Amino acid sequence: MKVNLLDLKIQYENIKDEIKQAIDNVLESGNFIMGENVKKLEEEVAEFCGVKRAIAVANGTDAILLSLRALGINEGDEVITSPFTFFASAETSSLIGAKPVFVDINPETLCIDETKIEEAITEKTKAIIPVHIFGQMCNMDKIMEIAKKHDLVVIEDACQAIGAEYKGVKAGNFGNSGTFSFFPTKNLGAYGDAGMIVTNDEELADKLCMLRQHGTKKKYMHEMIGHNSRLDEIQAAILRVKLRYLEQWTEDRRRNAEIYDNMLKDINVKTPIEMEERRHVYHQYCILVDNKEEVMAFLKDKGIGCGNYYPIPVHQLPIYKEAGYTNLKLNVCEDACRKSIALPMYPELNEEQQKYVVECLKEIVK
Repeated sequence: MKVNLLDLKIQYENIKDEIKQAIDNVLESGNFIMGENVKKLEEEVAEFCGVKRAIAVANGTDAILLSLRALGINEGDEVITSPFTFFASAETSSLIGAKPVFVDINPETLCIDETKIEEAITEKTKAIIPVHIFGQMCNMDKIMEIAKKHDLVVIEDACQAIGAEYKGVKAGNFGNSGTFSFFPTKNLGAYGDAGMIVTNDEELADKLCMLRQHGTKKKYMHEMIGHNSRLDEIQAAILRVKLRYLEQWTEDRRRNAEIYDNMLKDINVKTPIEMEERRHVYHQYCILVDNKEEVMAFLKDKGIGCGNYYPIPVHQLPIYKEAGYTNLKLNVCEDACRKSIALPMYPELNEEQQKYVVECLKEIVK
């Protein structure tokens, strides 16, 4: 049996008529950049997330980068974030000349350890970027309490967590802004690059709208140095179709996670934990195993796709080693990188496939 880590072809087959019609409508309109679909997608995402404004951008990385710029983070400032995530969470700070400051992660959630944030704050600290890793939100009450105490801005990196909740409130509502990626593999994925910023701050939203379009409100009247980070109409149209299915897909992911949880109870692996008062959307279902490389090789040999999230902690990547992070020891993160494997997880995954994955794990896990 072959079980992919993710199977976008199955998803497409289920909605292809709607997708094709949406694309045809855009092609027939002759309007390809910042048109009606972008506007409506922004409105629909804002409603879905329960926020006042949503600003469509070219990708999730730009969502974080533009948020940093709009919130006044500059060269020499420090930005606290997680080392257990994709490079972009820290890269964006470096791009504007700020310094990413890495704080170790919680061993249960693999999100940033909120109890260690305050000790990392200095007079140069200006922002916190908590990463809702794999689809579960960080402890936002504590993070916002720290931010308020020290007058820091908060940018939620919710790129893996659209629809996730903390105490009944969706991701993106807690920080000054929330950022989403619609990379094709995400829970809500485009057929190319796409991203979104959400906020309840109208003034911030207006500034972000300018930054994404060369720093202008009115054509040829540039008021600031901006970016070209506009979302195209075809991707917006595709995302509008898929957004209608997102809640059902999320419930399907949660069902599959529960099936894995039950099947893996008697195996020597550590499974994801959904914390109390949170809604995990399971962008990835990651287990921790002691013999990671051996397990991954075995699963791949059995036709099972698995993901290596993440092989190297961000603070140990070559670029940050060169920048003087060599002696930084973040033990929980480093341990997670040595042990974390993503199992197949997508809405259309069936129980027979999951049984096969677990049976193979039983053969190899020590």
